[in-house]
Amino acid sequence: MLHGRSSLYPYERFPSKGTPVRRELSESCGLFGVYGVRNAARMTYFGLYALQHRGEEASGIAVSDGKTIHSHVGMGLVTEVFDDLRLGALKGPVAIGHVRYGTAGASEIRNAQPLVVDCSRGQIAVVHNGTLVEADAIRDEFEAHGSIFHTTTDTELIVHMLARPNHVMSGERGIKQALASLKGAFSLLLLTPEQLIAVRDPHGFRPLVLGRAGRKGWAVASETCALDLVKAHYVREVQPGEILFIDANGLRSERFVGEERVRPHHCVFEQVYFARPDSIVFGDMVHEVRIRLGRNLAREQPVEADVVMSVPDSGNSAAIGYARASGIPYDRGLIRNHYVGRTFINPRPEDRVTGVDVKLNAVKTVVKGRRVIVVDDSIIRGTTSRGRIRMLRRTGAREIHMRVSCPPTRFPCFYGIDFPTPGELLAADRDVSQIRDFLELDSIGYLSVEGLLSSLSGPPENYCTACWSGDYIVPIDRHLGRFRSRRKK
Repeated sequence: MLHGRSSLYPYERFPSKGTPVRRELSESCGLFGVYGVRNAARMTYFGLYALQHRGEEASGIAVSDGKTIHSHVGMGLVTEVFDDLRLGALKGPVAIGHVRYGTAGASEIRNAQPLVVDCSRGQIAVVHNGTLVEADAIRDEFEAHGSIFHTTTDTELIVHMLARPNHVMSGERGIKQALASLKGAFSLLLLTPEQLIAVRDPHGFRPLVLGRAGRKGWAVASETCALDLVKAHYVREVQPGEILFIDANGLRSERFVGEERVRPHHCVFEQVYFARPDSIVFGDMVHEVRIRLGRNLAREQPVEADVVMSVPDSGNSAAIGYARASGIPYDRGLIRNHYVGRTFINPRPEDRVTGVDVKLNAVKTVVKGRRVIVVDDSIIRGTTSRGRIRMLRRTGAREIHMRVSCPPTRFPCFYGIDFPTPGELLAADRDVSQIRDFLELDSIGYLSVEGLLSSLSGPPENYCTACWSGDYIVPIDRHLGRFRSRRKK
């Protein structure tokens, strides 16, 4: 069942997070797990380090020594949460880890993952990337039956469902039954004292890949760049609707839903923005996809100019593709300060400095007196983009033409990306000319949905375009907005 634009507007507005990081989008989370390796905690640390771009809010690792699960979590970057002493205390050959930027739940230490619990099934640890669309209804049901929640994340709902005693189904069958009842986006890693379990929802919204770690070990990660860093060999994607059991008997693959429920619907924003360019996501090398996006953008939205530049870093590959297809030279007109992190102190009004000024600076010799094409991956609220445009005007750009390597973002995402509500989305109720005027541009051009999908190797029906089209393959719980706003207060 698909839902269009009219189904969204009754939702409440979601308050913004109280995090000092100012971004147009909040990253998805990053997962990493290993089985059968020496010093699993240390390997997981490096795997999470490679996935740091997927979340800067919190980090955590849980390790099993074969009998007991031990864990450590903290607020901040992987390098801020872990040192040699912390890693040395986490001993064992099996581990899972998580970097978080929450899409459901407040920015607090209690919401850091992995979540580790003792229950009727024994100890279990869980890490999650995605969002459940019926989170509020599930939580209300559990609370009505006396369950007590210690976090405000929808990940804990999964823990409760896995831990619920079931006299009909037990062990692996019970886990599969619990997973089959979930709706929404979920890539999961579960850790028991004896097993590493990897799960991907039937639509495969969020990425999850399998790799070989050494001769006998296994690794699972959100992106292949994490496998590369720990010298693990990429094997394949975890398939939509698949559950992998990894233990002393090796690796075993099963489905936790029937074939009729498996309908791939991968999040294209992973390719456009979130994933690292050196990762293989949904079967495509991200850098190559973004180059094709830029080429198609140049064919659909040509304009006369002197130079093509990117908004670093996620716009870099698309700008290269645009330059190659248009014949207009590419140059670095904006330089990013990579040291603006989560602890950045926002300037006071009297400082006459903006967050854009701190993060980016224009190269005068590239910009001054020239007609410039600025290629960006996306525009969400538009306030940051307008600040960049004003910076280029101050630097002396003669004309500024923005080209965007995806369609206008008109609808919220309920599958694991923290998009604003329709009222905050620049393109929700503006046409292209109004967006151009708001951003103070000479022109703006977006890539079409058709141009975007033709840049990918899979069939068009295998990708989610809900944030551009408003078509949601998983019906949205009408209480989801209330759940998210309530949990972020």
